[in-house]
Amino acid sequence: MQTAVVTGASSGIGAATARRLAADGFHVVVAARRQDRLAALAEEIGGRALPLDVTDRDSVATFAAELDACDVLLNNAGGAWGSDSVEGGDPADWQRMYEVNVLGTLHVTQALLPLLRAGGGGTIVNLTSTAAFVNYEGGAGYSAAKHGQHALTETLRLELAGQPVRVIEIQPGMVHTDEFSLNRFRGDSDKAAAVYADVDRPLTAEDVAGVIAMAVAQPLHVNIDQLVLRPLAQAAQHKVHRGRLFEG
Repeated sequence: MQTAVVTGASSGIGAATARRLAADGFHVVVAARRQDRLAALAEEIGGRALPLDVTDRDSVATFAAELDACDVLLNNAGGAWGSDSVEGGDPADWQRMYEVNVLGTLHVTQALLPLLRAGGGGTIVNLTSTAAFVNYEGGAGYSAAKHGQHALTETLRLELAGQPVRVIEIQPGMVHTDEFSLNRFRGDSDKAAAVYADVDRPLTAEDVAGVIAMAVAQPLHVNIDQLVLRPLAQAAQHKVHRGRLFEG
C-alpha cells in the first residue's frame, strides 16, 4: 500500500483529498495543527494523524522523522488573510501568507524528498491557485504568495529532471469551502457569503480532490505540469456569472 501525506488536512480541500486518496487505496497520513479534527478524520479513513505546523522547521523535522514512507505528498496547507489594497495592506498579513504558502511548501518538500526518492517513484502535488498567474484588486498579498509558490513548483520540476519524482501543480479558481473566505475576511460571514452569492455551483472541496486524485492516478511517466480548474460560472478571475446555469 502506498503512502500519501496531506498537509492542511483538518478541513476543506485537504480533508476531502485525504478521504478520496484513502478510498483509492492509499494509506493516508493527515497533518495539520488542529489535532481534534485530524484524529477524527484519521479514524474515519483508517489513516494516521500527525501534528504539523508547516511554518515551523522544528515541527516539520519532527513530523518527517515519524514517517517511514511517502509516495505522494500534497502540499495543501495555505490560505489568504486580508483583502486590503497594496496601499493599505498589513505587512503582517503578507508575511503570514508567504510563510504558510511558500515557506511551508518549501519546508515540507525539503523534509520529505528523501522518502519520495526512496520509493522508486514519487509524486509532489502543490495546490496553488489561479491567483498564481492572475492578479486582482485587493488580492496582492495572496497573489504574491501564490506566484511565489508557483515559482517554487516550476523550479523544483526543473531541478528534479532526471529523477523519478514528478511535480504537479493544481490551480483552482473559485472553491466554496467553510473557512477560506471566512478567514480572509477575518470572520465576517456576510462578506464571505457575498463572494459566492448567486454563483450556480462554485467548485467544492470534493471537486478539487477528484482532480488531484486523477492527476496522481496517472502512470508515473505521465506528468501533469499544471492544471487549472474553475466552476463553469467563472470564465476568468474577473468574469463570474451570477445566476442560474443548471436546472434542478
